[in-house]
Amino acid sequence: MLDPIVAFFQRIFAAIGRGIGLVIAWILWPFITATNWYKARSWIIKGPIGIGLLLLVGFYAYFIWQTQVWSGFNPDYVNSYNLAQRKQDAGGATSGGAATTSAAGDAAEPEPKTCVRSAIVDVTADLIDFNVNQNAWISSMLLYKVGLFGVEWDKTPWMDNKAAFQRGVNQTIRRTAVELVDALGRVRGTSGINADLQRARGNMQFDEETWYFGSDSLLPKTPTPNYYRTAMADLRKFNASLEACDAIFDGRSDNLIEFLDRIANDIGSTSAIIRERSEFHNGGWFDTRADDRFWFAFGQLYGYYGILSAAGADFDAVIKARGIEPLWIETMKQLRSALKIQPAIISNGREDGWIMPTHLATMGFYILRVRSNLVEMRDVLAR
Repeated sequence: MLDPIVAFFQRIFAAIGRGIGLVIAWILWPFITATNWYKARSWIIKGPIGIGLLLLVGFYAYFIWQTQVWSGFNPDYVNSYNLAQRKQDAGGATSGGAATTSAAGDAAEPEPKTCVRSAIVDVTADLIDFNVNQNAWISSMLLYKVGLFGVEWDKTPWMDNKAAFQRGVNQTIRRTAVELVDALGRVRGTSGINADLQRARGNMQFDEETWYFGSDSLLPKTPTPNYYRTAMADLRKFNASLEACDAIFDGRSDNLIEFLDRIANDIGSTSAIIRERSEFHNGGWFDTRADDRFWFAFGQLYGYYGILSAAGADFDAVIKARGIEPLWIETMKQLRSALKIQPAIISNGREDGWIMPTHLATMGFYILRVRSNLVEMRDVLAR
């Protein structure tokens, strides 16, 4: 009596097997045809084609390696700066400037005057170094621009996480560079714009996807990473000038208020993007753009964790005088907690779902917590 049932399921599985075989044969057919054609050619034709294929395989191996290995990635990178050991705010004089008397009673040359470097500038320059020197800048790599059979990598589930993360970090660098030029690196209304910071801001605004050549011009171009490296050098030059007391860092409370306000607006925009994706495109593991949104936001929080920690050192006197130190410390803890979320596969499930996780909503929650604290600190400082 069971024989008809068994035969039915055998036919079903046999049909499924044939279907899978046809799909695999369809996928492999171009490769098999090309291989047979290649075998029938002479070495005069085989040689150049073989070398070209080896180069292509090498390029893709390098590309895959660069997109999957994150050199220097460390959520606790802030600890290496020992910011808690700093005794003075950025720009404050540390020593020198006064003449001394020698043992013979003669007046000696005054010691060179030194000032405190800006931790914000140091962290910003190091984030650029992390993005374009310790790692390849993915967004302007040729194979990233080519995509997967013409489809942008950002629209696939593969090879784009690191690029999105780097762009998130880069967003924090750009925002900080603007604030350094407009407010932090000058006495507002009484001093000119610092030339080093101005060049750094201009270079950081360069587009993120330029390679050596492009479709809009036959002439060679300067690729994106070179502009960012130049910006990094200018930031380090500014800090060297600041250390020699030849530059200005204006650590007033109104500058800190404006800085916090700009950062709050920046991550608020990211929160809106995440909300839109989470609410209207919640396809769980099948949402191929969810990983872009998640890792961009992650990169943004990664960058601001370092920059805001540095701001806590550069504006230490203001923070303590206005009584927001506990709130500042709590904000840094929340930023660090957000960096613990590192899922292998990003899922954009429904918030009331029970099968697929909702990583985007979780990241959005952390962003809103951080933003809420930034707004509260800004309001306290503004009173």
